[in-house]
Amino acid sequence: MSVPRRRLLALGAAVPASSLLGTAPARAASAGARGGRSGLTNLAHLRFLGDTVEPEPLPGHDTYRLREEPALGTLWTYAERQEDGSYERIGGGKLDPETGHYEQGAFNADDMARAAVVHLRHWTHTGSDRSRSSARQLLRGICYLQTTDGPHAGNVVLWQQADGTLTRSAYPPEKPDPSDSGPSYWLARFVWAVGEGFEAFRRTDPGFAAFLRDRLELALTALERDVLGRYGTWETADGRRVPGWLITHGADSSSEAVLGLAAYVRAGGGTRARRATGQLAEGIAALASGGPGQWPYGAVLPSAASISQWHAWGAQMPTALAAASAVLSRPGLLRTALADTAGFTPELLTAGGCDNGWLPAPVDRNQIAYGVDSRLRALLAVAENGGAPGLYPLAALTAAWYFGANAAGEAVYDPDTGVTFDGVAPDGKINRNSGAESTIHGLLSMLALDSLNEDGGARAAASPLGLGGTGERDGLRVLEAEKGELTGEAEPVRPDSAWTGESQYSGDAYVALREGGGVSWTLPDDTEGPLLASPVVNLVSDRDAGGTLWNTRGTGTTRVDHGTAGAQGITAAPGALTPVSLPGTFAPGGRLRARAEGVGEHPLRVDAVMVRPVVARRVLHGPERSLALLHNGDGQPHTTGVSMPGQGPVTVELYDARARPRGRRTGTGPDVQVTVPADGFAVLRRGAVRQR
Repeated sequence: MSVPRRRLLALGAAVPASSLLGTAPARAASAGARGGRSGLTNLAHLRFLGDTVEPEPLPGHDTYRLREEPALGTLWTYAERQEDGSYERIGGGKLDPETGHYEQGAFNADDMARAAVVHLRHWTHTGSDRSRSSARQLLRGICYLQTTDGPHAGNVVLWQQADGTLTRSAYPPEKPDPSDSGPSYWLARFVWAVGEGFEAFRRTDPGFAAFLRDRLELALTALERDVLGRYGTWETADGRRVPGWLITHGADSSSEAVLGLAAYVRAGGGTRARRATGQLAEGIAALASGGPGQWPYGAVLPSAASISQWHAWGAQMPTALAAASAVLSRPGLLRTALADTAGFTPELLTAGGCDNGWLPAPVDRNQIAYGVDSRLRALLAVAENGGAPGLYPLAALTAAWYFGANAAGEAVYDPDTGVTFDGVAPDGKINRNSGAESTIHGLLSMLALDSLNEDGGARAAASPLGLGGTGERDGLRVLEAEKGELTGEAEPVRPDSAWTGESQYSGDAYVALREGGGVSWTLPDDTEGPLLASPVVNLVSDRDAGGTLWNTRGTGTTRVDHGTAGAQGITAAPGALTPVSLPGTFAPGGRLRARAEGVGEHPLRVDAVMVRPVVARRVLHGPERSLALLHNGDGQPHTTGVSMPGQGPVTVELYDARARPRGRRTGTGPDVQVTVPADGFAVLRRGAVRQR
């Protein structure tokens, strides 16, 4: 399939950049660079990625004071680690040595816009004149990339070469192609940066702010023409009613635009901006799905074109809803954001963290800063706006990924250099390159942590410091159907592509069941307490498709109807891979069985079973302290024991499904019994063992 650049990065393949990209000579930065540090935030590596370009004014492409100030700010896309620990800046695609052009480009609007946001936030937080200047230069640079006339006015060209040449059509092709021919992720990020830029500059540089206002209004014209003109139009995705007025059908892309629009509204943006903010936020909120015990556990899905996937990268939907709720005084948007952050995050953390893709099983378990940052800032934004203090310790557990609480057991952000590595594979392999996207989102995370207010204890509650180290996890596991015991008319199937266009078969295979065919699994026996189970099955629109009967010894039988999906609509494939929660709990070590009955014309498809303990857990203990999360996935309270390393008393905090406090106590000794509220969670804290 054709994969856009953002998707390639999101898949997180931990391979050397040189195997994917052409390289060109560029100055290298020492890994020991220390400039630009304040608190956890260090802009040294981001500044190394920065550059300037002097493009000519073109019909449809100009920017603020280009003739008086010809040098515009820009940013190299990738940085490949060298043997000596330094980095080499490179662009996207193969390099033509004769022209100096890359197949894609050296710089791109996506990263330039987000880097501008980093500099803006650093400037407003620290007062740094250098960050103010960098933000201004990058904003001038991305405004040059905006097309100002013609049928696509307001849209944005994605790629630019090192000599300033625009690459409207890159290789491999982007969607849309040419890149300024329609709505896009980079248009959304342009709106994000320019909206925050207007808010920051409106008092200190009114002339520049007026220019930014004009360019943001032009982008609004493009959104109204190509996206928001469909406001109120609903489409169908495998039977579900989904909004038809999101940017690229995406709640993820639209959320980044909302961040900029909300900033613009705060700074005095008019009726158009308020209307667009509300319309996009409504569309985002309409993709909230599931709830306690039901996949995806209250999360907002990233795309209207699939009801079977969630990905951590770019999942800024709760952050955007919190921002829109605040500027529009619409508390319903905040409630949706709270259901996502409080309901889904404990499930995510106890399953292993911010995976690139639950499709719908956690298929892509690579983890990158873009995903971790999106979840971290969502937790902090909703905690602050939603009166949900239980989200702060979840933020600490999320942010600890940067400091060693990951599959590698090693820090992937260095506050002494500002380097954020490009990702961690599930086997613990680190991609030690440090491109623009990883650098930007690592810094957005650090800025969010540095900006926390000491009052009320938010900074202490959300701090990840001292937690990078060893840990314990007992959470979600996936039992593959093709690895179960097959009986009767049951056949393992490995399709040519496990990716369906909207979801992905876990383990790259599924089991096809005809009448009487069965599959069974031995449930894990190395877990605490009873288990919850959710088979992942392909639901279709044929009401006579048949169903599967599920049971273990000593429990009743549950029938899962495989014919409950609806019309395909805008999705890429008919049918929807869906986790279906089985009622009740199951004994560890028992045998879970499924058998097909009433099968119609086509065999039934079973992909996997997602299994987790009723009370899942994540315990981190570093050199300074211990922090534990216990998450109850059941609608009844459950009691479990946990051992907390360290010394001194153990503090136990109880929270409901909305992260509201439901009790607090202090215990002595390392072993603690905790009754976790129904669908809620508990947080336990203890000081570290001090060496004598």
